[in-house]
Amino acid sequence: MRNNDERFMKLALEEAKLASASGEIPVGAVITLGDDILARAHNKSISMNDPSAHAEILAIRMTGNKIGNHRLVGTTLYVTLEPCIMCAGAIIQARISRVVFGTDDPQNGGVISLYNILDDRKLNHSVEVTWGILRHECAEILSRFFAKKRIKT
Repeated sequence: MRNNDERFMKLALEEAKLASASGEIPVGAVITLGDDILARAHNKSISMNDPSAHAEILAIRMTGNKIGNHRLVGTTLYVTLEPCIMCAGAIIQARISRVVFGTDDPQNGGVISLYNILDDRKLNHSVEVTWGILRHECAEILSRFFAKKRIKT
C-alpha cells in the first residue's frame, strides 16, 4: 500500500456520505496527481437524471476540465466501490495510471469481479489496480444505504 492510499480513500468516503445524504447510491471518488487533489465527486445519477453520472465519470470530467486535457496520465483514481464496466472504459480512455478502490462489486464490477477490463492486454492501455483499502468502511456505507432502502419499501 502506498503512503496516501488511506488518506485519499477517506476523502472518497466523505464523498460517498454526501451521495447517501442526497439519496444517491453512496459511491465517492477522488483523483490525485502525486499529493495534489484534482477532483472530488460522488454519484449523481438520480439528481442529474443521467445514468452516466457515476462518481468516477464526474471526477474524470472535472479533472479533464481542470488540467485542460482529456488524457489524465500519471493520475490516481480513488473510488469506494469497484468501477463498473462503463467507468472502467472511461478510465482506459482517460489513460488514468492507477485505480485504488475500497470494496468489490460482485454484481457490476468491471475490474476484478465480473471482468478484468483494466488489465486486458488487448487494449492499448492497462491500469495499475490496488483494492481493499478501507474495505470494511466502503462496504458498510453501501450496506447501510441499501438496508434503509429495503426497510422503506
